[in-house]
Formats: sequence, C-alpha cells, structure tokens
Amino acid sequence: MTPFIAELVGTMLLILLGLGVVANVVLDKTKGNGAGVVLVTLAWGFSVYVGVVVAGPYSGAHLNPAVTIGLAIGGKFAWSSVLPYCIAQIIGAAIGATMVGFMYIDHFKATKNLDLKLGVFCTGAEIRNPIPNLFSEAFGTFVLLMGVFYISDPSIDTSLTNDIKIGLGSVGALPIALFVVVIGMALGGTTGYAINPTRDLIPRLMHGILPLGEKRDGDWGYAWIPLFGPLLGAAGAAGLFLIIGS
Repeated sequence: MTPFIAELVGTMLLILLGLGVVANVVLDKTKGNGAGVVLVTLAWGFSVYVGVVVAGPYSGAHLNPAVTIGLAIGGKFAWSSVLPYCIAQIIGAAIGATMVGFMYIDHFKATKNLDLKLGVFCTGAEIRNPIPNLFSEAFGTFVLLMGVFYISDPSIDTSLTNDIKIGLGSVGALPIALFVVVIGMALGGTTGYAINPTRDLIPRLMHGILPLGEKRDGDWGYAWIPLFGPLLGAAGAAGLFLIIGS
C-alpha cells in the first residue's frame, strides 16, 4: 500500500466510523438513538484507532491535514508530501461520508429534525461566538498535536533523510485514540471538537450532495471555524515543540 492509498483508506475508515456513531445516536429509529455524548466520544476515539492501525505502517496515519501541516512545521515531515497527503485525506473523507449517507439513508429520510441530519456530517457551536469557538477548536487540536509530537518511540529515527513517515502510526494508535476521547469529553462541549479540517469540511459538502431527503443549508457561515481553528492549534503546538524541543 502506498502512503497516498494508506491515508485515503485510513481517513475513509475514520470518517465512516466517526460519522456512523453520530448517525446512530441522533437519527430517528436507530438502535442507538439517544445514547448520548459518551458513546460518541468513545467511538470517535476508537475510529482514530482503527484508521491508525490500518494506515500507520504505510503513511504514519496522519488522517488529518492539521496533523500533516503541524508535523511539517515542526520539522517532522517533508513539506513536499503535505499536498498529496491532504488530497488523500479529502478523498477518503468524501468516500467515508458517502458510505454513512447510504448506510443510514432510510433513517435520514425518517428524521424530521434537519439540524440533526446536518449534525451527522459536521460540527456546530452550542453558543455561537466566533472567536471563542475558533479557540475551542484550536485548543483541542493543540492537545492532539502535543500527543503526536511527544508520545513517540525513542528508537525511531526522525531524520527527514530516510523513508520513515513520522506521524500517528509511529507514536502508537491507542494513546492517540485516548487523546481524542479525552479531548472530546473535556473540550468538545462547545463546538463538537472537529479538530480536523477534513473531518468537518468534506462531510459538510457531502451533506449537500447526497440524497438524504429534506435537508437544510450546510451552515457555511460557520464552516471556517472548524477549518482554520485546527490549523491554528496545530501551528501553535508545532511552534511550542520547536521552542522547547523533544
């Protein structure tokens, strides 16, 4: 498996399982309807685990443009590979979101609350206030990237002169999955913790494309927050890493 395919498949699995648990909890007439935020946060963490286990040996399993860009800023990943990784993540997210749409198609059509249908695909703030919302996403992603930088195997050569893809696959799937769980439980109450630009932007786009029955607009006025907030947080974590070192 090439790194490009690994990032695509890993991101597809992440989005399929992550959006899938939200669909199971919020859509009408599902087995998990009303199960609550604890199930959602646990499943998102394990979704990361699945994606990392599959993609990690081949690409480092970034599965997130904020991780890819943050690692590049921190000198742990080649800038020449950033765009291919991000493209793979975008394609994988689109496929994963499409799979969720078709798997739960009858439940989407049965759900009358159009906000809940949109909420399967993307995040939104409980209290709309752009600057605090932006920093909520930044803080969550900052914590994630600190895990990526510091939960590492000391035996791995991080030199950019070799072929090792430093990323989630190299730092261990389970610790990062647990990071995602605690970020969701501790910091996700404000905006729903996208902490991944592709996780929000691409499924939001697919919500508008997929035949889900009656739908509302995609709330595009909010979409810039889960896009730029994670990038801001990733840059902050990378900057701190460069200052204090490993």
